[in-house]
Amino acid sequence: MDLSFTPEQEQYRQRVREWLLENIPEGWGTPQFEWPDDEKERGALLREWDRKLYEGGFAGISWPKEYGGQGLTHVEEIIYDEEAGKLNAPGGINVLGKLLLGPTLLLFGSEEQKQRFLPPLLRGDEVWCQGFSEPNAGSDLAALQTRAELDGDEWVINGQKVWTSYAHHADWCFVLARTDQEAPKHKGISFFLVPMDSEGVTVRPLVQLNKNRDFNEVFFDNVRISKDHVVGGVNNGWKVAMGTLGFERGTLALGRQVRFQNEFNELAQLAGEMRAADGTLVKDNPYFRQRLVEIFNDIRIMRYHGLKTISQLLNEGKLGPEASLQKLFWTTMHVNLGEVAMEVLGAESPYWGKDSASRGKMQDVYFSSRGATIYAGSTQIQKNIIAERILGMPR
Repeated sequence: MDLSFTPEQEQYRQRVREWLLENIPEGWGTPQFEWPDDEKERGALLREWDRKLYEGGFAGISWPKEYGGQGLTHVEEIIYDEEAGKLNAPGGINVLGKLLLGPTLLLFGSEEQKQRFLPPLLRGDEVWCQGFSEPNAGSDLAALQTRAELDGDEWVINGQKVWTSYAHHADWCFVLARTDQEAPKHKGISFFLVPMDSEGVTVRPLVQLNKNRDFNEVFFDNVRISKDHVVGGVNNGWKVAMGTLGFERGTLALGRQVRFQNEFNELAQLAGEMRAADGTLVKDNPYFRQRLVEIFNDIRIMRYHGLKTISQLLNEGKLGPEASLQKLFWTTMHVNLGEVAMEVLGAESPYWGKDSASRGKMQDVYFSSRGATIYAGSTQIQKNIIAERILGMPR
């Protein structure tokens, strides 16, 4: 594998970095940055970032120009993700639309759906959320109970979704619902595009322990949508959803790897300030030195895994079950990073805030790393996929 970039790609990297330095909100990613207290103002701030990305030419970098994209390759997408990660640039509010729905529509959507939904998604005019998980269908997504029944020229949707990020800001939701009640568990499911302002849609916020307000419950009570708002065909939703989850598991690793490297750098600096139980600086303690080196190595390995995954996407046009290897690897590594961070903080670990040793950053790492082992398919699900579809082991 050639891991080098061409001179033209390096010039593109420089252009990306210069644009980000000029446009990232002042103080972003630092303890000094003050989020608006009003949730609508928070959403407006992130939506404005999406619009800036589009105007700067950094939205839909590898998407075809006819759908509002830049018509470049996944290599330029990688370069942007790496530079944005280095500077801890905002992800925007439409991250689920850009990273999950957009590639799904490009692969499975009709021409009419691509023309209708992709350009406003990239412009930041329409924000999307993801309606997959349910109270009794998380890791076992095929157990979902949300139903959709055809009534003339409309689908009528009833059910509940949970852990729906940005639903309180979203204009649309891509929803999995059961359309054939008699079909086997993984059959009879369809992938719908649902307007969030439809009559019968109710959003209830879920506030997390760390005070974040990104998650929501969403209820669908006789919600009527157009018959044409099905992606990939009726009862073919499981195949479409697996394509969506493949993008979530495999293609996000390079941007994450750089952000994890930033977290590690902060942890290493903290290790030079905190003292172990024997009174020595943490950085001089053999146990901590070994753990930190292991994490550093894993972050580098994660980058090479990510490059291999992107190579597969470039060469074959799609991702296979190997994306589960990537997801399992980086979530395991990030959990280790969070656990070591708590050990480094020691007695300081319960103190969570701007005046604490890590200003609350390492506690955020610890808790968010746990969540990553669940979303996009839990660790147990990834192990099953690897065992059955890669290693060929029996069920």
